[in-house]
Amino acid sequence: MKKIFITGGAGFIGSALIQQLEKKAYEIFVMDNLSFGNRSFINVPEARFFKADIREPNVITGILKSVQPDTVIHLAAIHFIPYCNQHPFEASDINIRGTMNILDAVKKIDSVKKLFFASTAAVYPIADTAVRETHELLPLDIYGLSKHTGERLCNEFHKETGIPTIICRFFNAFGPNETNPHLIPEIQAQINNGIRKIRLGNLTPKRDFIHTYDMALAIEMLLEKFEHGIDVFNLGRGIEYAVTEVVEAFEKHLEEKVEIEIDPQKVRKVERMHLLADITKIKDFTGWVPRITLEEGIKTLISQKPTING
Repeated sequence: MKKIFITGGAGFIGSALIQQLEKKAYEIFVMDNLSFGNRSFINVPEARFFKADIREPNVITGILKSVQPDTVIHLAAIHFIPYCNQHPFEASDINIRGTMNILDAVKKIDSVKKLFFASTAAVYPIADTAVRETHELLPLDIYGLSKHTGERLCNEFHKETGIPTIICRFFNAFGPNETNPHLIPEIQAQINNGIRKIRLGNLTPKRDFIHTYDMALAIEMLLEKFEHGIDVFNLGRGIEYAVTEVVEAFEKHLEEKVEIEIDPQKVRKVERMHLLADITKIKDFTGWVPRITLEEGIKTLISQKPTING
């Protein structure tokens, strides 16, 4: 039975991934400091759950030596861009030094045969068309910069170890168990509290929203098929939606009109008008296709209690 070790596994995407991996014969181990994640999101037994921080190198090494995993999936990070911009040192410390600690610990054990690193679409510059993996990289913010650095670290790790390494650039995820006040959970929270005049920031930007269940299946298929070298894959849905279209999807299922009021506190001074994934590569490599539409995903969120921290 393969052992899979997941950092940040009790979080938003991690909990969806574990739910997917549990369908197969994997032994799943999770490390999470629960600063954003929630222990109740996952069914991993206590013996396979480690409450620890990726900024603690000796602790990480000890845990990995005790588990001896076949695969390491590194999801743990601070990824809410406004928070990263407000706390650049903390974001860099966790996303860069934390990644260094994970990679250094993996080098010290012989069991790991595959590494998966969660990167982000924020490594790309502003573009008006869908971005491919070969597009130039030019992060606009601390979060994108920290993940770009993580990708460089993974390349050096692979050169040194030869361990097959997957770098996956996540686009805009949505689904249950969201713990950051991103757009959809912000709307969800206000709608489910009975508010029909919601306060939002920038309305015109378009984003590529992908449901975490689709992401989980894609990650599982990548892990199964990827055997050699190091490579980069975009993970989005390949369709972009404006903020107003997201609100309209909520309206459709509510069968009520929802008004939008601009909240100056939520408006970003620097904003991309488009962020759209070209997902040809991951589809061709794995045979995966996204199945859950924005409308279907939002329907499942209405009347569900959001889990936003803070």
